[in-house]
Amino acid sequence: MVTLWQLFGTFTKIGAFTIGGGYAMLPLIEREVVTNRKWIASEEFLDMIVMAQTAPGILAVNISILVGNKLRGKKGAFVSTLGSALPSFVAILVFAFFLSKYQDSPALQKMFKAVRPAVVALIAVPVFNLAKSAKLSWKTVWIPILSAFLIWYFGVSPVWIIFVAGVAGILVRLYRDYKSSKPVNKK
Repeated sequence: MVTLWQLFGTFTKIGAFTIGGGYAMLPLIEREVVTNRKWIASEEFLDMIVMAQTAPGILAVNISILVGNKLRGKKGAFVSTLGSALPSFVAILVFAFFLSKYQDSPALQKMFKAVRPAVVALIAVPVFNLAKSAKLSWKTVWIPILSAFLIWYFGVSPVWIIFVAGVAGILVRLYRDYKSSKPVNKK
């Protein structure tokens, strides 16, 4: 059985060594809880990512809550979330203290510019891994591309995209169920 200390330590380590937010944390969380420790199956982790993305709040915290709750209930959810958020909270406090003093420093400005490409790469990796895990094919790849285009170019709210995708998914499933239940006429 997973101990609360193991959950706290695992998520503290992930929270302390991840730059870039929730999407950058996904591969680290997946590696720790799915690959290394085998606490959760890969398919179940993918389902957790979907639930975490649709829930309000910070993705990394939502994933921490779901993993902790799955493994140790409410206490597990609490310690996983605390472990995930605590390093960032402390870092932001320290960072805010120094940033207010040195915000006009050319060296600090250069450091921020240097970190940006790494953060983009850290976000891109989980996107590709999610696409692979979701079994995107050439038949379905148009859906996320169209969704991103509608959000970016036309300013469509992601809430509407999710709503329409949910309704479309239900309709497709109902159609497939109806089609498979029809008797086949043999002549």
